[in-house]
Formats: sequence, structure tokens, C-alpha cells
Amino acid sequence: MKKRFFALIGVLFFMAAGSGLYAQQITKFGVVDTAKVYNAYFRNSAPVRNYEKKKAEFQEEINKYTDELQKLQLKKLEYEKADNDAQAQRVQAEISKKSEFLVEYTNAKNIELESIQKSLQSSDAFYKKLYESLAKIAESGGYSMILSLQQANAILWYSSSVDITEQVIADLGL
Repeated sequence: MKKRFFALIGVLFFMAAGSGLYAQQITKFGVVDTAKVYNAYFRNSAPVRNYEKKKAEFQEEINKYTDELQKLQLKKLEYEKADNDAQAQRVQAEISKKSEFLVEYTNAKNIELESIQKSLQSSDAFYKKLYESLAKIAESGGYSMILSLQQANAILWYSSSVDITEQVIADLGL
């Protein structure tokens, strides 16, 4: 009976010790702001500079066409004040034609810019480097999981001590 009692105590001791060790194993999570990493990665890249250049060129063209329309509006007003209805109607027709062109031009250029932006955002090279960097940092830092801040509905709270965004940016050499 005494042997069973000591055996039971021994088993309970090992179970308690084992559960104590198990309780010591804490899952470590990392959080990364992928939007911040994306912006840092592409900030100085040639494709983004080209996108920004095109955007500025398109805006310059739109401003030029808008200025032309404003000058035509002033010209039309002058003709109307001078009671020159024929010329005012001719200028109005030109205004209508150029206004339609400007709307079509703006829509086409916006579609082109959106297409360029989408291709930048879905860069396979970027995501490959990002995932390689995340895996390296997670493995070396002992993280069990890395969460993205962009899916904030899945994160109720996090400590800034688990935010590895700056490490990822540094690892990518940005």
C-alpha cells in the first residue's frame, strides 16, 4: 500500500512538473504593418517613380486642357457681350467638343494609372522577398505566428514589443 502511495505521489509529481514545463511554453506572436513595409519597399523604386512621373504628366495635360476651356469660356462671354451670337455659338460648340474630349481623356488616364498602381501592388518579387524576410525573422526570433495589421479585425490587442515591422524593413535593406 505504501509503495502504491509513493508511486501515485511520484506520478503526480512528474505530471505536475511536466505541466509546469508545458505552461512555460508561451506562444510568441509577431505583428507586422505590411502597408508600412510596402511603402518603404517601393518608395524609391523606379516603377513608383515612373508612376508618379506619369501621374504628374497626366495632371499637367488635364490642367492645360482646363485652361483652354476657361479661355474659350471668356471668349464666348466677350462675343455674347458684343451681341455676336454666331461667334458665341461657334465657340460654345468648340467648348462642348473640348469638354467631351477632356472627360474621355481624364477617364482613360485614370484607368491607365489604376492599372499601373495595381500591377505595383501585386508585385510577386516584393511578396517573395517579404515572405522570405518574415520567415527568417520569425524563425530567428522564435515567433509562432506573424499577423498583419491590415487585417485588424483579427487582432484585438497587441504589444508594440511584438511589432517586427522595422526589422522587416531593415532586413529588406530599405
